[in-house]
Amino acid sequence: MATRRFPAEWEPQEGILLCFPHNGNDWPGKYEAVQWAFVEFIKKIAEEEKVFLVVANTTLKHRIEEKLGIASVNIKNVSYILQKTNRSWMRDSGPIIVKKGNQREALNFNFNGWAKYGNWRLDKQVPARVAAHLKLSTDTVIYKGKKVVLEGGALEVNGKGTLITSEECLLHPTIQVRNAGFSKEDYEALFKEYLGVTNTIWLGNGIMGDDTHGHIDDLCRFVNEDTVVTVVEKDKQDKNHAPLQENLKRLKKARLEDGRPLKIIELPMPKKLVFDGIRLPASYANFLILNNTVLVPTFNDIADRTALTILAGCFPRRKVIGINCIDFIWGFGTLHCLSQQIPV
Repeated sequence: MATRRFPAEWEPQEGILLCFPHNGNDWPGKYEAVQWAFVEFIKKIAEEEKVFLVVANTTLKHRIEEKLGIASVNIKNVSYILQKTNRSWMRDSGPIIVKKGNQREALNFNFNGWAKYGNWRLDKQVPARVAAHLKLSTDTVIYKGKKVVLEGGALEVNGKGTLITSEECLLHPTIQVRNAGFSKEDYEALFKEYLGVTNTIWLGNGIMGDDTHGHIDDLCRFVNEDTVVTVVEKDKQDKNHAPLQENLKRLKKARLEDGRPLKIIELPMPKKLVFDGIRLPASYANFLILNNTVLVPTFNDIADRTALTILAGCFPRRKVIGINCIDFIWGFGTLHCLSQQIPV
């Protein structure tokens, strides 16, 4: 029987799964701006690969088509999937597409609103609907007879057998508990079964303001098979300083699936970003890798240029483009959180 493998994000993609924002409650006071920011996001992706765009209904689809026309988007690369959702965070509610031999399979990780929000039952339908559109089989992730709850934002892989995740997200005993009673050994066993992962690296805590309670895609990302970028906070007074230093220490001790040490590149954090009295989880690690481009969130910050330069060095064969995410981040996530890659 063929084993599964979760391809790395930089491997060839058929396209990117997105869901057009329709829940203004995720961006109170900024919903109109977010829609146009999202049109620009679609435009950048559609320049080079397909966008599989989940939309709530035909009325919204017609409104979106009008906006895409105004913005001169390559609409030939936009394919619509009609499906009502609660939110637009496809990294977490969308399916994770793995390879099984020569076939692709859509994994349903039983999204439940990050074990925090009550309105997620429409989002729960997304994996099956997307899989049907892509003509893929779906497998619901079950371990020891229980449905497993995991989000794509909690999982970072190099495609060769190593996965990075965080203890805060998956192992906290009382806050946003996805799978009560699960141990590291349980997670590592299901990572092996469903994702082909033989080596798991556990970081500690996530960044301040993270609504998901520790997603890895705001912390640490593979940029190739043996190299990660990890965010660090230089300001010792900032609450992110200590946990991010602890994560850096763990990465320095960590080993890849073949026993080699990781190559580690430090990525800065933008200055503390507050809107309406709320600290927001702004991070340059929330970038999205496309076939020929890397889209990087920027925040009108002096560190934007530094982060773009570092990432340009990490991806010498891809264009590295900054996308202003000041509006997106009011919903507690940016480019990577909103998207899910579809491997070829």
